[in-house]
Amino acid sequence: MNVAGSLVGSLSARGEDVLSARAGVAEVRWALLGASPRKAVRGALQGLLEEGAVLRACRVRRAKFKPGRKLTVQYDAWVRSGGTDLERSVVAVWDRGEGGIHLDPQARALEAEAVAEGLGAPFRGLCARLHGWNVSVMVSPLDPRLPQLIRLSNPRHVAAMLAGPLSQASAAGYRIRTIRYRPGERHVLRYEPSPAPGAPTRAVFAKLSRREADVARAFRVATGVADRLDACGGGTRALRPLAAVAEDGVILFPEVAGRPLSELLCRHDGVTWHLQMAGRALRALHSAPASLAGALDGSDFATEVEAVRRASEHICALLPQTGAVITGTLERARSVYERLPPEAPTFTHGDFKADHLWVSGGGLTVLDFGSCAIGDPALDVGKFLADLRWWSSLSGRGSASVRGAFLESYRAEEARLLRARVYEVLFLVVLAAHRVPLYHPGWAERTARLVQQAAALLGALP
Repeated sequence: MNVAGSLVGSLSARGEDVLSARAGVAEVRWALLGASPRKAVRGALQGLLEEGAVLRACRVRRAKFKPGRKLTVQYDAWVRSGGTDLERSVVAVWDRGEGGIHLDPQARALEAEAVAEGLGAPFRGLCARLHGWNVSVMVSPLDPRLPQLIRLSNPRHVAAMLAGPLSQASAAGYRIRTIRYRPGERHVLRYEPSPAPGAPTRAVFAKLSRREADVARAFRVATGVADRLDACGGGTRALRPLAAVAEDGVILFPEVAGRPLSELLCRHDGVTWHLQMAGRALRALHSAPASLAGALDGSDFATEVEAVRRASEHICALLPQTGAVITGTLERARSVYERLPPEAPTFTHGDFKADHLWVSGGGLTVLDFGSCAIGDPALDVGKFLADLRWWSSLSGRGSASVRGAFLESYRAEEARLLRARVYEVLFLVVLAAHRVPLYHPGWAERTARLVQQAAALLGALP
């Protein structure tokens, strides 16, 4: 544990404003991009490094602002050590001073375990507290809420864990890379096999979710989806999991070939066939037997509205006028949806979007089954329509043709399509909250434009 207060000097008065009731865009952007906070975080990280190692770069990857509560900033850090450049994932959490990583005894024990196992190098410590700033810094693989991340980052444990699913000797070696590091929430690790004789040739991905996640059930759902799409044919399949390791709370997946559909949408490059495949695949899942849903949790429109409200809290706090549009849009969406004809709930993917559809050759692979639920199938349709609108806007072209290709093959009933349009409005607001980075210079304008677009779409509904 490193206490980095001496590294940063006196606290700027603006630091106290980041989580105050008067915090605005300027204060949050200062915390993300200001010279003093950046110097403080870099100083803390350099203080955690072994002698001779140098922090070369530290760049913001993601920021999540909860007004009045905390600001979480994720960084990619590059370190030069022993003539080699290494990349590490880092998280800095601004709080109100009531907690902090330095007060967590489990964090200290996990840090010591990781360092003793050689998992920290080139860091000699994995956490620091910037006193006076109320900022805690954590370096992967430290996560006090998901302590198994330490052993899932240990090559010896990984080799033994993968020996069964891959039918390989436990002596096989793996290079471990962090793909997603979100302490307390979820992590994704990539296990790349060493190029040794008889070693596996494909990488394995480990997905670690919240402590209460039922990985056995998630494994059964993902396997059931794969079975369903295999039975339906048509060139679309689901990524079949390798195993669920209950004691580690992790699901293992093989590496998938190809590239995400979102990349093709950005270029508008031959996507019609793949969108038609996506439509048929989603229709097959929505018409699946009830056994596919099993004991999945239920999802309804009110739950989604509340999720959108939570996701957009920072917009409402930082851009009050845009926040007022969001509040009004959510209320009108609720009213419109309640007037539309309902239908019996079905299996839903829950996160059907272009990033989770991978194109390889002439086929399509569906990924990510962590949000599957029993609910209105219009949710999946509306989310995908909003996603297509987003990617088409980045390509500079309209979305009518790609949306049409998907809907033509999905063959939605009129009532379902109307409900999907309402869900599309909700998810456009979510895109404004999640995909427009707070640190982007045009954040306010882009966010307001997306929210206004959502409101206009809702207003155009019959």
